[in-house]
Amino acid sequence: MKDKRRLSGILLHPTSLPSPYGIGDLGEAAYKFVDFLATAGQHLWQILPLTHTGYGDSPYQSFSAFAGQPLLISPSGLKRLGLVGDKDLEGCPASDDERVDYGTLIPWKQHILEAAYREFCRDDYDNQKLKEGFSRFVQEQGCWLNDYALFMACKERNEGRSWLEWEDQYRNPTEDIKDRLRGRLAQTIGFYQFTQFLFFDEWMRLKEYANQKDIRIIGDIPIFVSMDSADVWASQHLFQLDSNGYPLKVAGVPPDYFSATGQLWGNPLYAWDAHKEEGFAWWISRIRHQLDVLDILRIDHFRGFEAYWSVEYGEKTAINGQWVQAPGYELFNAIQNALGDDLPIIAEDLGIITDEVNALREHFHFPGMKVLQFAFDSTLESSYLPHQFTSPDCVCYTGTHDNDTTSGWYQHLPADCQEKVRRYTCCKDASQIGRCLIRTCLGSIARYSIFPLQDLLGYGSTARMNIPGTASDNWSWRFKKDALSPSLAEELKELTLLYGRG
Repeated sequence: MKDKRRLSGILLHPTSLPSPYGIGDLGEAAYKFVDFLATAGQHLWQILPLTHTGYGDSPYQSFSAFAGQPLLISPSGLKRLGLVGDKDLEGCPASDDERVDYGTLIPWKQHILEAAYREFCRDDYDNQKLKEGFSRFVQEQGCWLNDYALFMACKERNEGRSWLEWEDQYRNPTEDIKDRLRGRLAQTIGFYQFTQFLFFDEWMRLKEYANQKDIRIIGDIPIFVSMDSADVWASQHLFQLDSNGYPLKVAGVPPDYFSATGQLWGNPLYAWDAHKEEGFAWWISRIRHQLDVLDILRIDHFRGFEAYWSVEYGEKTAINGQWVQAPGYELFNAIQNALGDDLPIIAEDLGIITDEVNALREHFHFPGMKVLQFAFDSTLESSYLPHQFTSPDCVCYTGTHDNDTTSGWYQHLPADCQEKVRRYTCCKDASQIGRCLIRTCLGSIARYSIFPLQDLLGYGSTARMNIPGTASDNWSWRFKKDALSPSLAEELKELTLLYGRG
C-alpha cells in the first residue's frame, strides 16, 4: 500500500452506532464517530461488509456482493430530503439502545423505505437534484444493480424464499423471461434501485467527510458469496452448480484444534475455469466496486485463493472434504492489470496457513494480520507476539469481530496464561487489560494497529459482536451515545502519539 505511515484506528461496524431508530445508521452519529476518531488521533476506521444482509443478519452472508445494506439508511436523512415525515417515524419499534432487534426492525425499516419511495415517485415531489442523481446512479451501476433489483423483486414475489424454491421461470430465467419480469415487476425493481441509490449517496458523503479528516475506511468482503444471492442466481455458470442450480460442492474449513468436525459454511464454490474464460471479469468488477466505495479492502479467508476446502453438497460436517488448488496468481494478476499494481488490500491470513499461502500474499505485497489474542500459547513463541514480527508490512489487532472482547477473552483464560498476558503487557490492573493490549498493539512494528471499540471501552463478553458457529444473538451489539468522551479521545491520542502513529 502506498501510505507507509504508522497509523492506528478502531474496528466498529456502523450498525453498532447509537441511534433512536433501533440500529446504527449513516446519519449524525456516524459523523460524530468520525469526529471522535479525528480528535483521538486515529486515521483508520475499519468496518465489516456493508452489503445487504440475508439469513442470520450476518454481514458475511448477503443477498449481493455489491448492494449496500438498506438498514443503514438514516431515517433522519430521509426526513431531511422530504421523503418521510414525523408521523412515519413515530412507529419505530426500537426498545434497546445496546442491541439491535432485527426481527422487529427489518419490517419497520422496509415500511419507512417504501413510504420514501412512494413520495419520491409522486409527480409533485420537486427535489430535481435527487431525481437526477437517481437516474445517473441507475445508469452507472447497471452492471450489478439490474440483476440485484430483479432478484429482490422476484424474491419478494416468492414470499422471501430462496431462489432454489422458486418456479422455473424465476429460478433460471432466459434473457427474454428476464425482460418480461422487468416489465411485470417494474415498480418493485424501482424500489430496490432507489434504496441502493439512497444507501450509496449517504455512504459516499460520509466517506468524503472521513477522508477530509485524513481518516481512511477499511472495508471487508468474504471470499465466497451466499447461495441465496443475486450473484449466484444471475451468473450460475460461474459457480459449481448442477443443472437445477443446486451446489455440487460447498465451502468450509477442515477439522483443527478448535473443531473436531471443521466448519461447514455451505457457500457455493467458484467454477474457476469459467471465471478464467471471462478474464475474471466478475472478480474485477467486484474489487473495483469495493475500492470505489472504500479506501482499503480486507479480504476474508485469503488462503482460499491458493487452495480451498471442498466438501460434497449434502455432507453434515466438513470432515470429508479435500483441498483443491485455486488460481490465485492468475486472478490477482488480472485484477492488477485492470486496476493497477498497488492494490490497497489486506489479506486475512488466519487459520491453516501454508508456505504457499504466504508466498501468494507476499508476491502481491498484501499485508497480513497479527491478532494478539492468538499470541499467548504455552511457549510464548507465537508469531503473533509483537517481538516476533519480522516486517512492518502487517496489521496488528487486539482482536477481530470473531473474537471475544479482550476483557472477556482474558476472563476465560487459565490462570497461568493470564499471568503471561499481564507480564507481557506490563498490566498491573486486570480490569485495564483491554487498554494494556491496545498499548501493546500500538507499540508493535506493524504498519497499522487496529482494535475494536469494545476494547477501548473495556467492555466484557456481553459486548461481543459474533461467536462463530452460532446462529443467534450475533451482529447486534451497540454502544451508548455517551460512551465516547473528550477525555477518552485525549487519552487515546496521547497513547497513539507516544508510539509514533499518525
